Amino acid sequence: MKPVRRLVLAALAAGLFVLALIVATAGLMLAGEPGASGSGRSPEERVVVLLVLLLVALAFSGWVIYRLYELYASAPLRMAEEVMATLAHIGLRVGEHGAAELHVLGQAVNQLLALREASEKDVAERVREARASLEEERSRLAALMADLSQSVVVCNLDGRVLLYNQRAKQELSAGPDGGNAELLGLGRSIYTVFDRGLIGHALERLQQAGGERPEADSRARVGATQFVTATPAGRLLRAHMSPVLGGGGPHHAQVGGLSITGFVLVLEDVTSTNERHARRDALIQSLIEGGRGPLGSIRAAAEMLSDFSDMPSQQRDRFLRVVRDEAGALSAQFEKASSAFSNDLRERWLLEEMLGAELLGVAARRIGERRSSERRALAVKTERVDEELWLRVDSFGLLQALRYLALRLQDEYEVREVRLSLTRNGVLAQLDLSWLGTFMNNEAAMSWLQDPMATAGESSPLSVTDVIERCNGDIWFQRERVSHRAFFRTMLPAAEAPKDLPRAIIAAAEGERPEFYDFDLFGWSAASHELDDRPLAELSYTVFDTETTGLQPSQGDEIIQIGATRIVNRRLLRHECFDQLVDPQCRLSPQSIEVHGITRELLVGQPVIDVVLPKFHAFCADTVLVGHNAAFDMRFLQLKEQQTGVRFEQPVLDTLLLSAILHPNQTTHRLEAIAERLGVSVFGRHTALGDAIVTGEVFLKMLPLLSEMGIRTLREAREASQRTFHARLKY
Repeated sequence: MKPVRRLVLAALAAGLFVLALIVATAGLMLAGEPGASGSGRSPEERVVVLLVLLLVALAFSGWVIYRLYELYASAPLRMAEEVMATLAHIGLRVGEHGAAELHVLGQAVNQLLALREASEKDVAERVREARASLEEERSRLAALMADLSQSVVVCNLDGRVLLYNQRAKQELSAGPDGGNAELLGLGRSIYTVFDRGLIGHALERLQQAGGERPEADSRARVGATQFVTATPAGRLLRAHMSPVLGGGGPHHAQVGGLSITGFVLVLEDVTSTNERHARRDALIQSLIEGGRGPLGSIRAAAEMLSDFSDMPSQQRDRFLRVVRDEAGALSAQFEKASSAFSNDLRERWLLEEMLGAELLGVAARRIGERRSSERRALAVKTERVDEELWLRVDSFGLLQALRYLALRLQDEYEVREVRLSLTRNGVLAQLDLSWLGTFMNNEAAMSWLQDPMATAGESSPLSVTDVIERCNGDIWFQRERVSHRAFFRTMLPAAEAPKDLPRAIIAAAEGERPEFYDFDLFGWSAASHELDDRPLAELSYTVFDTETTGLQPSQGDEIIQIGATRIVNRRLLRHECFDQLVDPQCRLSPQSIEVHGITRELLVGQPVIDVVLPKFHAFCADTVLVGHNAAFDMRFLQLKEQQTGVRFEQPVLDTLLLSAILHPNQTTHRLEAIAERLGVSVFGRHTALGDAIVTGEVFLKMLPLLSEMGIRTLREAREASQRTFHARLKY
C-alpha cells in the first residue's frame, strides 16, 4: 500500500500547489479592482507579480520533473546496464539507484543473481572434477617441456605459435645485438624467426613423403624431416620437423589419408658442434700443409745418411743439422697449429640426407609453378632418375638454384620445357638440368652461375656456385651439338642410405590417441578472413599504455615509459609483456612525477625513444592495439614517426569508447570506474604495464557484452566507437 499512499500524497500536493497558485492569482486580481477599499495595485505591478509567480511555478515544476526523471527514468537505465554486466560476469551485484521501489527491484535482481551463481558454481565444480585428469596431463606436459634441453615450438599450418618452452624463447627471441627482440610468443608467426620459404619447403617434403610412399598394409604414414638454419643472433640450429595429426577441419592438409593440422619443431643448437668440427678440420689442414715440407727434408737427409755410410764427418754433421732443424720446424708447426686451434676457423654448413628422387619431385613442382597470369608455366619433365640414390645436400639452397636457372632460361631464351635427370656416376651423383634447341654461350652461362640468384620476385645473396660448393659439388655448362641439347651438369657426392630413419607416425585407431593438450589456435587461418570481418574473440591484441612528461604531446611532452601485454585466444598473457623506461632527454614536471612516480634519476642510462619504438613495434606485430583513451597514446607515437621511421598502422580499439557504447548512461568512463563496474581488481595504477594489464582485463570483460549487443567483428567495434561523443576528442 505504500506506493498507493505516496501516489495519493503526490496528487494532493500537486493539487494544493495548483490551488494555491489559483488563489494567489485571484487575490492579486481582486486587489486591483476599482471598487476595492484602499489604493489598488497598478497594472504594471500586477504583471510583475504574475511573472514572478509564473517563474516560481516553472522552477518548482522543473525541479519536480528532474527529480522524477532521476528517480524513475535515469536510474532504471543505469540499473539495466549493471544488470547486463552481471549477466556476463559472476560476482557483480546491482547497486541501489533511484526511488525506494527500485531498491526493492534491485534486491530481487541480486537474489536471482545469487541463485544463478550458486547453480553455475555447482556446474563449474562438476566440470572441474571432470577435467582434473586433463589438467594433470597438461601439468606433466608443462614440466616435461620446462626440463627439456632442446627448444620445442608447436605451430599450426599458418605458422602461428601454439606452444613453446622457455629454452626456445631464449634461443629464438635474441636479436643480432643480443637483446631480447620478443620474436617468439603465442599467436606470433614463426616466420619472424625462420625463413618462410625454408619452412614451406620442409612442409612440402613432409606432405610428399606421406603421399607418395604408402606402406604395404595401406595404412598412411607421415614421416619427419630435418633442416639446418640460423637464428637472428647468428646461432646455428638443426631443426627436426614432425607433423601434428588431427581430425578433418577447416584448416588442415590432407596427406595420404591423414589430416595434418600443424607441425612440431624440435631445435638443437649445433653452433658449438659445428665450430668444433671446423676447428678440427682447420687443425688437420694446417698440419698437412705445414708438415709436408719438413718431412720431405728429413726423409731426404735420412736417405743420404743411410746411403753413404763413409760420409765425411763434416758433411754428416750438416745432414744431421738439417734433420734437427727440420724436426724443430715440424715441432714448431705443431705448436702453432695447437695455439691457433680456436682462432683460425672456417664456416661449415651442415647438410641433410635425402632421397634424390624426392628432391627432383619437389624441384619439378617448384619450377613448374605459374608465376603470373601473363606468362605460361614452364613445363618440367623428369627422366633417368635413380630411385635408390641418396644425396647429402642443402636441399633448400639446391632447389633455389635449379629454379633460378630454369626460370632464367624461360625469361631470356623463351625455353618452354626443361628436363631433370639424376644418375649415379661412380661415387658421385650426376644431376642434369637440360633443354632442347636453344644454345647459350659459355660467358653467359658462367655469369649465371656466379651472379646472386634473383628471379620471380625472390632474391638471395648466394650464387649458384656458392650453393653447389656448400654441397661439396661442382657445376658447369655443357652443349651436345649432335642431339641439340644443352644442360647445366651438377656433380654431387652420393650418400649411403641412412640406417636410422626416423620412425613414422602411424594413424591410430579411433579413440586410441591420447590427449595431452587442447589448442584452439589449430583452427586459426590467416587466409580465411579479412581482419575487419573477423570476430573480436579470434583476434590477437597488444594492450598498451604510456607514461609521459605531461598531457600535451603537440607541445613537447615526451614518453618516459611504455608497457604492454598480449591477448591471444581470449587469454591475457601476463608473462609476454613489454616494459621499458625511456630517456625523454628533457625535464620532468613536478606534476607528472606526482602522478607516475618516475623521477629523472630512474631514467638515467635508459634507451631513447629511437631505440625503444622499433622494439615495441616488433612486439605489436600481427595484432590489434588496445588502449584506454588510446587517442592520447597514439598521438605520441604518431609524432615520432618521422624521427624513428616507425609507423603503427595496426587497427586500434579504445576501452573508453567501448565503455561509452556499453554503458552510455554512466556518468564517468575512467578506467577505475569501468573496472569497478565489471568486477576487475585494480592494481599498479599509473605504471604503464600496470595500466595495460588492467585495461586488458577490462577489455576481456567487455567482449561478451559487445557480442550481446550485436558487435562481434572488428569492423563493427570500430564503427560503433566512432559514433560516440568521446571519439571527437583530439590531442
